[in-house]
Order: sequence, then C-alpha cells, then structure tokens
Amino acid sequence: MTALTTKEPDFVSRVINGLLSVKPLAAFAKSRARAMMIQRAQRIGVNWPQRVEQLQGLDWQERFSQVQNPDVTYPAYYQVSFHAYEKGDLSWDAAWEAECAALTVHSTLWGGEDPEGDRKLRDSYHNALSTQLSTPPQNILDLGCSTGMSTFALQDRYPQATVTGLDLSPYFLAVAQYNNEQQQRTVNWKHAPAESTGFSPQSFDLVSSCLMFHELPQAPARAILAEAQRLLRPGGYLALMDMNPRSSVYATMPPYILTLLKSTEPYLDQYFTLDLEQALIEVGFEPPTIIPCTPRHRAVIAKRK
Repeated sequence: MTALTTKEPDFVSRVINGLLSVKPLAAFAKSRARAMMIQRAQRIGVNWPQRVEQLQGLDWQERFSQVQNPDVTYPAYYQVSFHAYEKGDLSWDAAWEAECAALTVHSTLWGGEDPEGDRKLRDSYHNALSTQLSTPPQNILDLGCSTGMSTFALQDRYPQATVTGLDLSPYFLAVAQYNNEQQQRTVNWKHAPAESTGFSPQSFDLVSSCLMFHELPQAPARAILAEAQRLLRPGGYLALMDMNPRSSVYATMPPYILTLLKSTEPYLDQYFTLDLEQALIEVGFEPPTIIPCTPRHRAVIAKRK
C-alpha cells in the first residue's frame, strides 16, 4: 500500500483554508474544537480539569531545568499555534493537557466513544511493527515523544532495550520526566529538534515516531527522515504511526468537522500531500511497508539499507 499524494489540497480544503485565514473565524473554530474535546473527555470518564489542576499545583522549575537545553533554537514552523494553544507546544497548558487530549481524541477511532481507544491505537501500531522486526531492538529513539506516552509504550513492548525520548518542547519533556518518576521508569530524555538530534551516527536499532509527522511542513519532515537514516545502524528500522491520508474517514469527513480539525493542525495539507514512500527511498531506506492500524491511522515501517 502506498500513501495517497496529490499536488495540492482539494477544493474543500482550499475553501476551509480561506475561512481559517480570517482570524475571528479561526479563533472560533479553535474554541469550538477545544470545547467539544473537553465535553467528550467527561463522557468517557477522563477528568480533564482535575488532572490539569493537579499538574498545575506542582513545582516545575527543577524538572524544567533538568530537561531543557538552553542552546536549542526553535524553528519558525514550531512557533505557531497548535491544537488551539496560542503558543503551540511551547506552553505549560499544552503539556499539562496532552495526555487527556490523546485519550479523548483516540476514544472515537473505532466508532462510539471508547476510553480504551488510545491504548488500542498504540497496541495496533506495535503489533504492526512486530511483524517487520526480525530481532528485538536494543537501542530505541522515540522522536516527538511529547509527555512520554509513546515512549513508555515502547519500553513496555521492549523491556530489554535502552529507550530515549526526544522532543523539541521542554514543557512536554518536564511532564514526561514527572511521569517517569511517578511510574518509576528509566527512560532517558533529550531536548533537541528531530531534524538535528546531536546523537552519533548509527546509534539506534529502531527509531520510532508516533503522531508527529502530521504536525510538520514537508521540508523539516524530509530532514527528519534523513536524520533518522543517519542515526540507524545498517538493517535498523524507522517506524512511523500517524494519520492515514488514504483513509475514507478524511475523504468523507463533513466540512464543518474538517474545519475544526484543520484549525488546530496548521500543516495538515502538507502532510497529506507528502509522498512519504518516495521521501524514505530518497534518503536511503528500502521501500516501506505500510499497514493500516485503525480506520484513520497507518504504520509506515522502513528498513535502512
């Protein structure tokens, strides 16, 4: 299976992009999307306000200092509004709400509202990945690890491995470190851009990335693929789990819902029009295997030549 690619967004997307270029309309769409998320969280038993209040009450200064690399320069594409947060991922609000948001968004993946949707999504990704790996990886890098949900899932699946989570947001990493402590984990964290990690060449057997690439313009996405190839040992694997552009869910999504989605995802058109298979081949991977994980997600798994 190959990724669906087009040269430019379709007509509906162009109309929605025009509407979202009007700031009051964009602000309304973001506010509405956020309100719908919090309402759904309550229905599935995720106590969003209580969790955020608990995290807000903690002292974050030490954890922030532990994970932050003061020499990091944030690219322009990262300093924009994401997920209805004006400062995007460079904010405490985004970090404190990330886990609740993931549980809520993924509750509807198979229809209805399932509190176990997020776990099932991650299990489906790892089940797909296990069909491609000939031996268990010993050194794993999780790119765009956020607050550690994907990283901990990797550690659970490969307990013998040394696992490192990398993210560009020190706010997310501070929360990841807190979760590390609470769960008595041994994950390492690194604050760096995924396109320039600072790790030595051929340091990892597996580079994984969950739900990051739809948040990237095409140029940094290609740079990250090249960096992953540099980091992998010969025969190592890059595995991505993200939205599936071939999914009929997006093709048939009502314009109102698509507008809400795009209001919080500024680079969605670029992701949907990226020929990911060809981009992987161009930087030195074998043709990838693409496996649907849910009605809306896919795993893309490529072996380094």
